[in-house]
Amino acid sequence: MSTIQTKTLSTGVTVIVEPMQGVQSAGLSIMLPLGCAREPDDKQGLCAMYCELLLRGAGELDSRAHADAADRLGVGRSVMAGKRFLHLRTTALGERMVDALGLFADMVLKPRFEEGAIEPARQLALQGLASLADEPQERAGVCAMTRHSAAPMNRSTLGTEAGLGAITRQDICDQWAQQAVPAGTIVSVAGLVVPEQIIERLESLFEGWAGTASVLEPTTAGVRGYAHEPDETAQVQILVLHDAPAERDEDAWLERVVVSVLSGGMSGRLFTEVREKRALCYSVNASYTADLDDGTISAYVGTAPDRAQESLDVLLEQLHLITTPEGRITDEEFSRAIVGMKSRLIYAGESTAARASALGGDYHRLGRARSLDELAQSIDKITLDQVNEYAKRRDLSNLTIQTLGPEPLKAPE
Repeated sequence: MSTIQTKTLSTGVTVIVEPMQGVQSAGLSIMLPLGCAREPDDKQGLCAMYCELLLRGAGELDSRAHADAADRLGVGRSVMAGKRFLHLRTTALGERMVDALGLFADMVLKPRFEEGAIEPARQLALQGLASLADEPQERAGVCAMTRHSAAPMNRSTLGTEAGLGAITRQDICDQWAQQAVPAGTIVSVAGLVVPEQIIERLESLFEGWAGTASVLEPTTAGVRGYAHEPDETAQVQILVLHDAPAERDEDAWLERVVVSVLSGGMSGRLFTEVREKRALCYSVNASYTADLDDGTISAYVGTAPDRAQESLDVLLEQLHLITTPEGRITDEEFSRAIVGMKSRLIYAGESTAARASALGGDYHRLGRARSLDELAQSIDKITLDQVNEYAKRRDLSNLTIQTLGPEPLKAPE
């Protein structure tokens, strides 16, 4: 049984390490408090550019030399923008993780941000933004989240065309100096490692780093309601979003069961009712995202224009039905949902990269990291009566409905 160790370094960085038996690899996740929600209003797109620029050299190593050093260690490098954090991740052989930490510490402390790299990074970010034209489902998701969430948490990690065009190298350096700070940064490692070695190495690497992350607070409430984005395609994208429990809410596990019943593969209610029985769509699903202070359910249908209205109607019908006595979750549905949740937990636990990311996410949302045993026990404690009682309390009164396609649909009052 592994023991998770959590330590706050002298600089303020939180380090979480979970040694894992039966693996040869180790996963690393660095969460910097530098997400797109922290970008200046007129410079949205900084994080999209960081995702490229951080891979173009750090410390004494230029872009090619840094890539070669990573190759020699057998590690990949990935940078992903989020709402609250910028995520740096890698997987390495466990025996090489201590050495790999130096490369990633340089990316955090000594990014080069060379002048010659700025314009290529900008153009790549602009191409990413332009690619939304060819990704209608993703574009509908951006439109829905922009209206559903409170600003600045409603921003897209891709930035805006105006913001990307206005960013200078000085903006990039200044934002990094202000927001890439230790107090608020979470580093998590999972796999074939010795916790004391990881913590000692990080304490040494981050020595002298200073600063505290600013508090991120909403400034403007979401708009919600129905909206349509015209798009002359042969498909219609439908998204329905509603509020859900935050991760620290005791109802979070019950919500996961409800969503598993709705969208637990081919046996889920949405697949059965919207796709299988009525052949209304080519894709339907629902997902649950839980954050620090809130959560969101996102239900999606992709269909043809002549079936779009009925698809929306049946989707809303099923979302409502599960909250009624007639739509109570059955013993069979509950059993399938629990088995599915346990299976996904086991699969995720076998990946050191996924485990490292989960540890950091847990600490952000709960202030502590949960072991796989604790997570499994939380699932085992759930009862059918608890889930059905919770389902009756789910609030679907403040929906965000977003469609994208040739013609708008008729939304409920």
